[in-house]
Amino acid sequence: MSFTVLYREGETRARCGRLETPHGSIQTPVFMPVGTAGTVKTLSPEELKRLEVEIILSNAYHLYLRPGHQLIAELGGLHRFISWDRPILTDSGGYQVFSLAELCKVTEEGATFQSHLDGSLHFFSPEFVIEIQEALGADIIMALDECLPYPSSREATRDALDRTMQWARRSKQAHQRRDQILFGIVQGGFYPELRREATLRLLEVGFEGYALGGLSVGETPSMMREVVDQVVPLLPEDRPRYLMGVGMPEDLLECVMRGIDMFDCVIPTRHARTGWLFTTFGRVVIKNAQYARDESPIDPACDCTTCRHFSRAYLRHLFMAQETLALRLNTIHNLHYYLRLMEQIRQAIREGRLAQYREEFYRMRCEA
Repeated sequence: MSFTVLYREGETRARCGRLETPHGSIQTPVFMPVGTAGTVKTLSPEELKRLEVEIILSNAYHLYLRPGHQLIAELGGLHRFISWDRPILTDSGGYQVFSLAELCKVTEEGATFQSHLDGSLHFFSPEFVIEIQEALGADIIMALDECLPYPSSREATRDALDRTMQWARRSKQAHQRRDQILFGIVQGGFYPELRREATLRLLEVGFEGYALGGLSVGETPSMMREVVDQVVPLLPEDRPRYLMGVGMPEDLLECVMRGIDMFDCVIPTRHARTGWLFTTFGRVVIKNAQYARDESPIDPACDCTTCRHFSRAYLRHLFMAQETLALRLNTIHNLHYYLRLMEQIRQAIREGRLAQYREEFYRMRCEA
């Protein structure tokens, strides 16, 4: 398993790379569609492959609760269980646990929480989270961290940072499978000195990849980008950098320019199910009455299956009639948009014209 930087963009920190895993190589910068419970909602694995998805993200918390990591292991591991022979990253479930703040108690040992399914009590220690992810067999796994909401006090952020560092060490010690990449997660909230401390302490532990956590928790885009600017220069050049849970198309572009290699977010798939469609000129809210007789595709510049075969009028009809096909066609389009966006960004980096691409990206939105 290896990560190689292939191209660097001279005027920014942007770079193209290749991450090798047992289930295939990944071109970076990469966007990972979210398949929380082992499925990217509304799409089959074959449809994801036709979209040229190279890696998906699943969630240890959800798979632990249902159907159970031991069952998945008995059935041959997550790849076989979901019929996906390409790379998988599993999140530790830390974000999901701590988003249930009123149902969660945190100690130095770990987190006790109530299931959102039936209210039953469960305990996640760093070691148990590694055990879950090793049973699932994902290619890339995450250490357990404590994720705080925004805003959080300096004292609470300091406490969470210290716990996250202790858990990072225990996660690394517990990790046994050599065919998995273990990422550590930088916390520290929105306090620059704490983010710096967290990064340096994590580097002392040493991981094969580094993630920026505790973002997309209510802060502004400019605050999120400031954290990326603070942390990325401290991270090693030869390790992949993963920005967790981000985000909108402009977030991806801006953070690639700041040196990020990997992204995941529910935005393209979740928004597809609410009728919010991404285009080169901005968003289309397909339920709007203005599209009732519109025979044009969602985006004339898009060559996805949805845009090649169906009009806005038909897609609006499906959505208003609450037909399942609406959600599928919308999801195909939104994921195609995100994946082509990343492909175009990689090409711009290779050709040394990322700044020019950025200008064109925003200009098309302004003109529309």
